[in-house]
Amino acid sequence: MNNDLQTIEEWAGALLLKLAPAQRRAVNKKVAQDLRRSQVKRIASQQTPDGEAYTARKQRKNLRGKSGRIKRQKAAMFAKIRKQKSLTIQQDENQLSVGFFGRVARIARVHQEGLTDKVSKKGPEVRYAARPLLGFSVADQTLIRDALLHYISNV
Repeated sequence: MNNDLQTIEEWAGALLLKLAPAQRRAVNKKVAQDLRRSQVKRIASQQTPDGEAYTARKQRKNLRGKSGRIKRQKAAMFAKIRKQKSLTIQQDENQLSVGFFGRVARIARVHQEGLTDKVSKKGPEVRYAARPLLGFSVADQTLIRDALLHYISNV
C-alpha cells in the first residue's frame, strides 16, 4: 500500500505543480473533504481499509443477573470519534492531512494499532484489538484520482 501511495503522490504532485497556489489550495480542500467523508463512512460501517469487519467488542457481563429486554439501542462503536470535531482536516496549498489531532489522537492510536490502555482513569489496563480507523482503500485512491482529474479538467 505504501508503494501505491507513493505512486499517487508522484502522479498528483506533477499535476498540482502546474496549478497556481490558490488553485492547489482549493483542490487540496476538495480532496481532503472527500477523503474525510469516505473515512467517516467506513468507520461508521465498522470496516477496515481492506473491507474487513472490525473485531467485535468484548461482551459485557451481566453483573446483576437480570434478564429481560434491552431498553436502549446498543451504542455504535466510535460514534463520537468520527464527528467533524474529532476527525479533522489540515491543509494548505502544498499538503493535506485527514486525521485525529489532540486528545482524541491518543484514543484513535490505541485502536488503530491495538495497544494497551486503561479503561478509565483508575481502571484496569486492557489490550484493545487492532481496528484500523484510518487508511487508504482502493476506493479512496480512485476518489483522489477522480477528484484531481475533475478539478483539473474544469480549470
